[in-house]
Amino acid sequence: MVRIQVVTWANRKQYRIVLERYFRIRYDIYVKRRQWRAVARPINIEMDAFDTEHAIYLMALDSLGKIVGGSRLVPTLQPHLLSDVFPRLAPDGPPRAADIFEWTRFFISPALRSHGRSSPVAGVVLCGVLEAAQKLGIRQISVVCESFWPKRLRALGWTIAELGDVLQHEDGDIVALLIDVTPEAIESTRLAYGLQESVLADTAAPS
Repeated sequence: MVRIQVVTWANRKQYRIVLERYFRIRYDIYVKRRQWRAVARPINIEMDAFDTEHAIYLMALDSLGKIVGGSRLVPTLQPHLLSDVFPRLAPDGPPRAADIFEWTRFFISPALRSHGRSSPVAGVVLCGVLEAAQKLGIRQISVVCESFWPKRLRALGWTIAELGDVLQHEDGDIVALLIDVTPEAIESTRLAYGLQESVLADTAAPS
């Protein structure tokens, strides 16, 4: 089964090889496929200004330890995408608190994507975001995302609020959301994807 490993600044050395692969997959997806040139690097990895010691990486690893999906959480008391790049998506100001983190870089390995339906790995990563957030004491998650996400997340039983209007962007229409981290959202997401138990790895607690 695919499990979510939480990687922080404290335990990053233990997952050095996986982290390197994580950034290379991000390059394949965001630079090669989506043509995000602003985040390209000459060594074929994708990193941005928010890949700092404060970032928390959620790695979806299969039974062989291969990375098949991922996400990132960044504390909103630090610089993050909504505060520094897209502040106009939140006219009243981006939500910032010790228990609010920003969710970015959600991806599934291209080889595992299913045309016309959501990949089972997507369910693991989505559950992992909520489960890891709950374990870390995160109350809410902000996110800048494509405009189709609100409908999709509400269908999963997530409680979300739009922070502003949809913005037309060269990479597609985007919107900022604030998401409540709740046990109900975790359970409804598990149910939607047929997951029977926690998706967090046994060693997922940050050091």
